[in-house]
Parts: sequence; structure tokens; C-alpha cells
Amino acid sequence: MSEQYIEIELEEEPIELCNLLKVLDLVQTGGQAKALIGEGYVGVNHEICTIKRKKLYSGDVLAFDGEFFQLTLSADAVAATRPQNPPAAPEKVNQQSTTTAPVKNKRKRNKKPKVDENTGRRPISFG
Repeated sequence: MSEQYIEIELEEEPIELCNLLKVLDLVQTGGQAKALIGEGYVGVNHEICTIKRKKLYSGDVLAFDGEFFQLTLSADAVAATRPQNPPAAPEKVNQQSTTTAPVKNKRKRNKKPKVDENTGRRPISFG
């Protein structure tokens, strides 16, 4: 499989994936870019990427609409260091003591909110 890359020279890194699609005029708006990324139409480093604000660095490959873009860094730009993947957290072992009972979260909940005297409506809570 012979792929030809279109070279994209970055003046600074990292650049977010959704912003790169806009800068390259592959999409018209940021919302369109985020929608296409979220639906799986964009690839990064030969894998489908659904992370809208994924940070891209020089050396990364962007795949979109059958074209491949190789990111490089301009000569006068300073290379940023890629963050390393954090080590996986050790799994917690579920050990329950027989002497202490687990504490349950007791939340008091009103069944029906009070009716406003002036309007006769119940208040809406979004929290």
C-alpha cells in the first residue's frame, strides 16, 4: 500500500485536531470539524480518532477524505515535548472487613417540589 503524504509545516506545536482541520480548509466550521471527528471520519497515525481536541505534533499523520497529511515542524519553530502516557493505576483490591458495615450514602429527597403560590407551577431543578 503506497501512500503519498501531503506535507504540512507547523509553526508551533501542539495543534488541536479540530483546529488543524479548520486551518487546512478541510471543513468550514469548528462545529463541523468536531462532528466529523466524533463520528469517526478522521484518522490520526493510521487509527480512527474520535478525540476532538487531540494534540498533534510533528511526525503525526492525519488521514481525512482519502488524503494523508504528514505534520512537520518549520525550521525556526521550537519542538514541544510530547507528554508520556501516565502509568496505569494499580487496581484496588476489594477487601471488606467483617467488623465494620459499609456506610450507605443517605440522601434525603423531596418527592414533590412545592408549588409556587403566585403561578401555581412547580420549580424546575437542573442540578
